[in-house]
Amino acid sequence: MKHTMRWFGPNDPVSLMNIRQAGCTGVVTALHQIPVGDVWDLPAIRARKAAVEADNSGVRPLTWEVVESLPVHEAIKKGLPEKGKLIGQYIRSMQNLAHSGIRTVCYNFMPVLDWSRTDLNYPLPDGATTLRYVWEDFACFDLFILKREGAETAYSEAVRAGAYQKWKHATQHEISRLTDTVLLGLPGSGEKFELGQFKEMLAEYADIGEEGLSANLEAFLREIGPAAEEAGINLCIHPDDPPRPLLGLPRIVSTAADICRLLAAYPADNNGLTFCTGSLGVREDNALPDIFRSFADRIHFIHLRSTRRENNSFDFHEAPHLEGDVDMYAVIQAIRTEERRRHATGHECPEIPMRPDHGFRMLDDLDKDTYPGYSAIGRLKGLAELRGLEHAIERNFLSHP
Repeated sequence: MKHTMRWFGPNDPVSLMNIRQAGCTGVVTALHQIPVGDVWDLPAIRARKAAVEADNSGVRPLTWEVVESLPVHEAIKKGLPEKGKLIGQYIRSMQNLAHSGIRTVCYNFMPVLDWSRTDLNYPLPDGATTLRYVWEDFACFDLFILKREGAETAYSEAVRAGAYQKWKHATQHEISRLTDTVLLGLPGSGEKFELGQFKEMLAEYADIGEEGLSANLEAFLREIGPAAEEAGINLCIHPDDPPRPLLGLPRIVSTAADICRLLAAYPADNNGLTFCTGSLGVREDNALPDIFRSFADRIHFIHLRSTRRENNSFDFHEAPHLEGDVDMYAVIQAIRTEERRRHATGHECPEIPMRPDHGFRMLDDLDKDTYPGYSAIGRLKGLAELRGLEHAIERNFLSHP
């Protein structure tokens, strides 16, 4: 695998030298300063690429391997009349990226929220903190803070009762912290939604539903697919996080069946998947090694992290990379098998870019302000563990060809 880390640009407290010293050769980044829907022009792309490559003299070079993300405008997801113009601008951004030598674009089609958690600093037994999602806490936000119309139908009686007790006994600080956590915006943007605005955005999806959102995604792929193929761009959609409906919003990239449907919508090799073990692994019915093998030739980017399911199938926290519910040995074994196949067949991209997805806040990072999940030391620990496992699996391949 090509070992990379996500970098949020010049204002990221985790520096490019930090990423290099972690053992990476690649960077995953995006132009977070450009409003969603606007064209990424060549000067802006080349400035970011130059920033990534600026310190390459005399040290291990870094390259911009993957765009994460080139965001899809909400009007495209909702199928509004202005989608045609916005899709045209999306295509121009892809073409400009290709002209600059960047050919892997990760995106998602999650409505309104890019991802959801209820606790950004859940304490672990060793004193580190991690990200956590608790269904009852989410219900507390939905039912008693947001007060979304019809929300009660999404939760069992027991969950509603537990959520009410939490809301009734919560301090104002606890309510504000939960609200801010749920309303956290696009990674790297540093923005949070305002409660009233957020409620209006949810309502706009009320009549779209799962089938409508799926149809809009398929239409989007049919529009951008040929242009991406012509430019040599690999598209790789990120699965839903968490992979279940929430706040009345549909989720359409959560299972193997969902993936099969979207890849069939535009059946070209460049229309592919970001294989995220953290997002897909939350669901017990997702057999990750099997999913990887089923879509191996359409996987263009990999996120490796593990989650631990808790009291029920809805609660989870992010676990150490080699622990939790993800069989990381089997996953990396499947990845290396595919990469060896690509090498043998002369594939132009035999090594798949991978980044250690998220990391604990630990050691010195406990006192630093980093984007949730993107501390330096936690990701360094995760990458070191993954690299060690990959090395052992490769030695086993060599011993038993």
